[in-house]
Amino acid sequence: MTDTSEDRTGGDPTSGRTSDGRTGGRTSDGPTGEDWQSLLTRWSQEWADAQPEPAPEGEPPARDAEPLRTRWLGFPPASEERIRALEEKLGHRLPPSYRTFLAVSDGWRYAGGFVWLLAGTDGVRWHEDAAGLSEYFPGELDDDPSPHDVLLAGMWGRALQLDVESDALYVLLDPGDVDEAGEWAVYTWAPWHADQPTRHDSFGTFMEAMYREFHHLEVSRSERTRTPFVNATTRAQDAAVDRARLDALGGRYERASAALAEADSFGRPRARGLRDQIRRLLGETYMVYFQGLTADPMYVPEVVPVLLAEHVRMRGGDDRLPHTLTGASEAVLETADGILRQLREGTYRYTAEGPFGRAVEEAREQARWGETDAAWHTLRAALPEWRPLSPDHLAPIGLCADSLLGALITRERGQELLATPRTGLAGDIPAPTADLDPPGLAWLADADPGGSRRSYRFLLVEGVAPAGLPALIGADDTTALDAPATSWEARRLSSGDQDHTAPWADRARMAVGRAGPGWSFAFEPRPSGRFHEQRLTSPALAASAGTRAVTVWSQPPDGLRPAVFHLSVAQDGEERYGLTTDGTTTTTRGPVPESLLPPSAQPPAPSDDHGHHRAERHILEALSAELPVHLPRFALTHGRLHTLRTRPWNRPPQPGETYLTVRIVRGQPGDGR
Repeated sequence: MTDTSEDRTGGDPTSGRTSDGRTGGRTSDGPTGEDWQSLLTRWSQEWADAQPEPAPEGEPPARDAEPLRTRWLGFPPASEERIRALEEKLGHRLPPSYRTFLAVSDGWRYAGGFVWLLAGTDGVRWHEDAAGLSEYFPGELDDDPSPHDVLLAGMWGRALQLDVESDALYVLLDPGDVDEAGEWAVYTWAPWHADQPTRHDSFGTFMEAMYREFHHLEVSRSERTRTPFVNATTRAQDAAVDRARLDALGGRYERASAALAEADSFGRPRARGLRDQIRRLLGETYMVYFQGLTADPMYVPEVVPVLLAEHVRMRGGDDRLPHTLTGASEAVLETADGILRQLREGTYRYTAEGPFGRAVEEAREQARWGETDAAWHTLRAALPEWRPLSPDHLAPIGLCADSLLGALITRERGQELLATPRTGLAGDIPAPTADLDPPGLAWLADADPGGSRRSYRFLLVEGVAPAGLPALIGADDTTALDAPATSWEARRLSSGDQDHTAPWADRARMAVGRAGPGWSFAFEPRPSGRFHEQRLTSPALAASAGTRAVTVWSQPPDGLRPAVFHLSVAQDGEERYGLTTDGTTTTTRGPVPESLLPPSAQPPAPSDDHGHHRAERHILEALSAELPVHLPRFALTHGRLHTLRTRPWNRPPQPGETYLTVRIVRGQPGDGR
């Protein structure tokens, strides 16, 4: 039907707001009769206008004939006497919003898409767990059930049933779940939904939700049938989407997100795709599909990589494209296949036009050498210069998929990005988020989130760029930097390096990057080799030709093997000094600066590494106080860094020296191993 509706409510038709600004006619005690009349009248008229024209000489369905003729989905109001009689029969005073609803309409047709008739005073009945659903929801309670589960367990037996005719959808009004205003919660559930019951705070909020559901379903129907669904409410919601878009670009993302969520509840076509961009930058991935954008060739380079990056994170090597691309054109699917391959290989690059695009390239160069905080500063400074691909593009969302820059976009940084005005709009610039990398080296002494301490070793080289390290410490003359990899990928490569080497060999695979002005690092977490002071041949000797190099190797106690921390400094190809400590005893070589010597401590218990830990932290703090160096924690733990395979850190055993090799073979059941 054509748009014949008017805003007859005297208020804002968005989400049932009345002229006094309340939503859905709700007051603290529930909707008043006037509020209900406004909402229900608008609902009825929009429903009538949305019904298809009957065929020539045809008649509308019997159920629809009267509401179409009267343009009213309700019934005559229930009198106060009738409502009181129902309350006496039930032994309860009805909750405010349902009571005032009955005084406007004694029942309702088409409450959403799946309740065809909602009870008035003559249709209300006790449910009494008629379907035996208490057996399944919530099921048997454990020893410490949540308050919600306790309420739900008793709800089925005590609730009033309001659905009279429906598509197997139960609508239950619970007198045991009451708020301070006297409102009873409404629970809905249907077997075809196969989920936990949905809870609404009151009958009033339930009806508001059903009004939104009516709109949502009508939008879907109008798209299928190519018939317009336009009225005062849809126009107001679309105007709210336009305002929200400008709010989002101006940095007012919270207000924009709330308005877009409201419009999305009415099924407005652009609202979800816009809001999903905000949600994803806030770290949310559940049900983020960028609806309406993935099929548009203009947006494919921006949003499809983000969907595919999440697909790779969740499903690893699954070659199937995510269902969110179902129905996309062949061109889009072909592009998606190529992006998926790049994401798996860790080579996907986000690109943008203009000054922001140049900043992205600069940030990628910083990130690949471990300078992730600097990379974020570069991006942040360029954000005001970012320009959208088209009006429905709110932010550089594609950054989240970039193999080097994606990890930088934490929730806090996503908030900062969204709060920064873009596209030349004026607004308040947010305070910068704190850097993620701590200064210096002492953070290495901190325990992992699980409370344990891991072994590590690293090399610091002065006056050499990271790209120059393979020539100094590479395993052979052909060694080159590998493509940037995560720490997990580097460990997988490292395990392959050990497959065909002598049992004693210690071929490290180290992540490399910048360690401060004029310094580079090579770092390996959890090295496979064990520290042997007599056999140690640190690559620092070769790396220090014409410069300085520092070697650190920390090994916490492991079973019967004691803790050890080693530091040595080489210059011009020779070791200048070194020290090795277990936290109790320290041995030194050469003129070790006094500041580096760990303080004396009481001997710890044999199984205690506190002494080693104290010595480790002291030496790391003193070293970074003496040299302008640091290691990038975030890049080493969450980012991608170039790696290289180095020569062994331990020399081969000499005549008379022995070593033990233990190999564990996992057999199949029944094969005797």
